[in-house]
Amino acid sequence: MTDTSAAQEHRAKSRNIGALQGLWPFMRPYRGLLAIALLALISTAAITLALPLAVRRVVDGFEAREIALLNQYFGGAFALAGLLALGTGLRYYFVTRLGERLVADIRKALFSRVINRSPAFYEQIMTGEVLSRLTTDTTLIQSVVGSSVSIALRNLLMLIGGLVLLALTSAKLTGFVLLMVPVIIVPIVVMGRKLRRLSRENQDWIAASSANASEALSAVQTVQANTHEAASRAGFDRVTEISFDVARRRIFTRALLTVIVIFLVFAGILGTLWAGARDVAAGAMTPGELAQFVIYAVIVAGSVGALSEIWSELQRAAGATERIIELLHATDSVQDPATPLPLPRPTKGAVDFDDVTFHYPTRPGQQALNGVTLRVAPGETVALVGPSGAGKTTILQLLMRYYDPHSGAVRIDGVDLRDMARNDFRRAVALVPQEPMIFATTAMDNIRFGRPDASDEEVIAAARAAHADDFLSALPDGYNTQLGERGVMLSGGQKQRVAIARAILRDAPILLLDEATSALDAESEAAVQRAVDHLSRDRTTIVIAHRLATVKQADRIIVFDEGRIVATGTHDHLVAQGGLYARLAQLQFTAGQAA
Repeated sequence: MTDTSAAQEHRAKSRNIGALQGLWPFMRPYRGLLAIALLALISTAAITLALPLAVRRVVDGFEAREIALLNQYFGGAFALAGLLALGTGLRYYFVTRLGERLVADIRKALFSRVINRSPAFYEQIMTGEVLSRLTTDTTLIQSVVGSSVSIALRNLLMLIGGLVLLALTSAKLTGFVLLMVPVIIVPIVVMGRKLRRLSRENQDWIAASSANASEALSAVQTVQANTHEAASRAGFDRVTEISFDVARRRIFTRALLTVIVIFLVFAGILGTLWAGARDVAAGAMTPGELAQFVIYAVIVAGSVGALSEIWSELQRAAGATERIIELLHATDSVQDPATPLPLPRPTKGAVDFDDVTFHYPTRPGQQALNGVTLRVAPGETVALVGPSGAGKTTILQLLMRYYDPHSGAVRIDGVDLRDMARNDFRRAVALVPQEPMIFATTAMDNIRFGRPDASDEEVIAAARAAHADDFLSALPDGYNTQLGERGVMLSGGQKQRVAIARAILRDAPILLLDEATSALDAESEAAVQRAVDHLSRDRTTIVIAHRLATVKQADRIIVFDEGRIVATGTHDHLVAQGGLYARLAQLQFTAGQAA
């Protein structure tokens, strides 16, 4: 599965109904609504328990042939039925409303927590797993809180009240009923443990299935390009079948438990009826008392049966609650300080890496950066070059504080990033990633993503500067065209120009470009390069590029290899110096001439 073994071990030890207590912080703000729901629930339970009293009066009224009293008893029973209907309606409304409100708050809290998690966090858990907890688990909790919990409480009240009234009606017959209770409770407890384990396992495999599907669908073009559909289907089918097998075993266990409980309950009722009929025949009970006792026995039996069925639902909800609370309380390796320092305003844009060493959480044995010291002056344009895996993109990720260095420090304007709130210093940074993300909204909103308060005119001006205006204006609805999931309506180069327009609109003092022109043709690259040159004036710019032609005009070129800086200088200086950069330049420009 996607979680660590330590987390799985912890969850295995905490599989119990008590996990539902984790919902109380979300329920606390709605104590008034909860009180009304409980009042309606108690009222309906009390009215239900009062109905057999009316039935007793009616039966004995028939026996005594007292028509006036009989009319009164029927009238009282009718009034109780009306109150029961009203109370049940109120209970349903308030309990269901509380469940919906609770789940809405949980979903908001969960999304709020995961949206600002660092990439280091998502190296430990798949996105599909998070989505499963956000949807499947919260839906299960909504069903239980909005229905099962209230039914369980109502049946618990009726079980307790019914047993008390049974004892008041006939202590002798109540003894027979109580003898059956341990016989019924034992299979509920024993089989309930197995149900709880299967329920949690079922939820885990459903989450794994969601994660599997999410990963395949998010890369559907790669799947199809590599004719991997059959293997992807096989992988998804395998996980889904395992989930079904666990669900089948859970369903069978629950069905078996239901069969056992119902048989034992009604065997007890029949035995009690037999003893009661003998008492009526002997004159020790009236027919009305026997009818009253039988109804209470049915109520008690029905309550036990309902509780046995709801028990497994509560266990599933407890498992879902564990998973949600676990995610809410999961610690992130990247945290904002309790009292963050502000980024100096106006921001100059000085960037410092001071003896930084770093490795990615999933690759502890491989140093991504090893003792890197780098200083970028305000307004300077620095290009990072080197072979793949040399550490160039890691520089940008640490500067965005997606990760923290294991040693050393990263600073902006002399302030360590770890001493500032991430939202504060990130406002001073504009990033154009190697694979730009286009959202399933309009072109206008995609560009405005980096600065939501920008006007339409500012958005269009940024698009023109990024040479994106021509193709955006030509879309069916212009800038208001929906670009589809991940921007399926745009080519790779068009997506990159939209991302560059987003960075231009952001107008931040620090600009980060990670292969920003890698997906462009020669003509578009030249146009965008002019836009980037214009954009990089008077601001700190760090450029990563494999195409050395795009970095020749940089103030400095920093050459990386195996996580270290191996050379620094201008293009001409580095070519004359020889070494790695000269070899890269010779290979690239020679290949370009040969082409």
